Formats: sequence, C-alpha cells, structure tokens
Amino acid sequence: MQGAVQLNILQFSLVYLLLIIVLAIMKKSRINQSRFLIIASLRMTVQLVLAGLILTYIFKNPHPVFVVFYIIAMVAFSIKRVINKNKGLNSKFKWAVSISLAGSGIFILSYFVIVVVGKSIFNPQYTIPLAGMIMGNSMTGVTLGLKTFNENIRSQRTKIETLLNLGATPKKILLPYVNDAVETALLPTMNSMVGMGIVSLPGMMTGQILSGTLPTTAILYQISIMIAICTSVCLTVFCSLHFGYKTLYNSRNQINF
Repeated sequence: MQGAVQLNILQFSLVYLLLIIVLAIMKKSRINQSRFLIIASLRMTVQLVLAGLILTYIFKNPHPVFVVFYIIAMVAFSIKRVINKNKGLNSKFKWAVSISLAGSGIFILSYFVIVVVGKSIFNPQYTIPLAGMIMGNSMTGVTLGLKTFNENIRSQRTKIETLLNLGATPKKILLPYVNDAVETALLPTMNSMVGMGIVSLPGMMTGQILSGTLPTTAILYQISIMIAICTSVCLTVFCSLHFGYKTLYNSRNQINF
C-alpha cells in the first residue's frame, strides 16, 4: 500500500468551494448563520495549521516537557470550554467537573498508551493524537450531560419543590436526573459504535489506511480507541454529575437551583 497523496496548496484550497453548498442551503432555508460558518471555518483552519506546525516541531524534537505542556494545554482548554458552556454552575460543581475531566481523561489515556499500546506516556506520536480524541469526546460528553441535567431540573422545579415539601431527600430527587443525564451523554458515542464498519469508517481508521497502514491493524486501533473513548466519556460524566449534584443542596436539605 502507498501512503497518502500529498496535497499542494491549490488542491487543498479547492475543498473550501464545498462551503458554497452550505451557504446556499443556509440562504435558501433562511438560516442566519453564514457569518458564523465562515468564522468557524477560518478559526478551524488557523488552529489546525498552528497545531500541525507545533506537532511537527515536537515530533522532530521529542521531549517529555513538550508532551506534558501540550497535554496540560489540551486539558485546560477542555475544562474552559465545558465551564463556559455551563456558566450557571456553582464553584464546587465547577471543581467537580474540572477534576473529573482531567483525572478521567489522563487515567484512560495513560492506560491506553502504556498498557494497550505498550509505549511511553511521553511518546508524542501516540500520546498527543490519542489525548486529542479522548479529551475531545469527554469534553463533548460532559457538556451534553450537564446541559441535560440543568435543563431537566429547571424545567421540573415545581415538581422538585413539591417532593421536598413532602419530605423526600435531595439525593432521591436529583439522582434520577443525574442518571438520565449520564445516559443522554453516552448515547452519541454508543450510536457511533453501533454504526461503525457498516454506516461509517471512522476518522482514525481512515487516516491510518490513507497513510499506508494495513486495514486489519487500523481496525484493531479503532476498536481499542472507541472503547477507551466510551469509557472516558462515561467516567467523566458520571464523576462530574455524581460529585457535582451534591453541591446543589445543603445540610438542611435545601436545593439551590
């Protein structure tokens, strides 16, 4: 098998013509998000180009310090994104989310790289790309879980207050909402796993095949990383919500919405 075809600037730039289709549909459907699409596309391009340049330098000059700093930056950005998307959280809840996201992501990443792949955690070729997939999916999962949890308890505020007045404890009241949010956060990952190999060929597997890796090897890596992602999402959301929801009520069983 040959490696991936090297794209020149002209070939690469042609892909942006596809956005004309999106813009046309937006205009036809009266969706006022054209400016956001353009900004998002430009921001994505700049960020990925910068990431490519940084990773090229790190791969050519491998050093544990570079890997550590890159992972710290990745974790910090993930936490910031989740917190910004859920600004109504109290400070203790934010700490629960931050620790859960960082701890779960780093634990799963370390297990995958060291135990499954058998490489050093400071190997940038494996650690950085795998960290991106694990942390990125965990960030998305916990954001969805928190959004579901917050929307449910706010929409059910009258019901929750009634149950409190009837003597129900905050734990018994809030725990079903926590479990529902965990389930909702896991559904996209599980649906993706169900369709893989039949409906879709995932990005990691496709990238490895394009680079010349044997499909059988690419498949083993893809199965492994999907299980790692599913575990990381589940653990992150579970810990975030199970530690976080306890910060919503005090010793007198009063819930702060």
